[in-house]
Amino acid sequence: MIKELMHDPIFLAGKSEIATKEDLQVAQDLLDTLMAHRESCVGMAANMIGVRKRIIAFLDESGRAPTYTVMLNPEIIKKDGAYDTEEGCLSLLGGPVSVSAIRSSRCSIRPWRCKLARKTSLAGRLRSFSMRWIIVMGF
Repeated sequence: MIKELMHDPIFLAGKSEIATKEDLQVAQDLLDTLMAHRESCVGMAANMIGVRKRIIAFLDESGRAPTYTVMLNPEIIKKDGAYDTEEGCLSLLGGPVSVSAIRSSRCSIRPWRCKLARKTSLAGRLRSFSMRWIIVMGF
C-alpha cells in the first residue's frame, strides 16, 4: 500500500530498530511508495513512511536491467571509490532539496533480502553494488 511521506525532522533523525519477518508488510509498503514516486526518487528508507525499522528500497542499476530491491538490516562491509555528488530527499518539506555529499561508488553489502510481490528474492549472501547513493541506518 502506498503510504504518505513522513516530514517530521525529529522522527526522521531517530534511530531505527532491527527489522524482522513481521515487518514484511512494511517492506512491501515501502516498495509500493517508492514505485509511486519513481519519477523523482531512486531509494527510500522505512522512516520516510513513518516506520523506524532498518529497511531500504531502491532502484538497483548494477545489473543488466534496473531492478527494484528491498533490503532488511543491510550491513555495509566494504566501500570503495569516494566521489562528490548531489542528492535530495522527498521527506524534506518543500519538496526534494539537493545537497552536496560524498558517496562511495562501490559497496559490498550483506543484506537479508525478502521475497515480495515485485520480483525481489530471498537471499542472505554477500552482494556488491555499484551505487550512486546509499542509505545507512544506524547499527
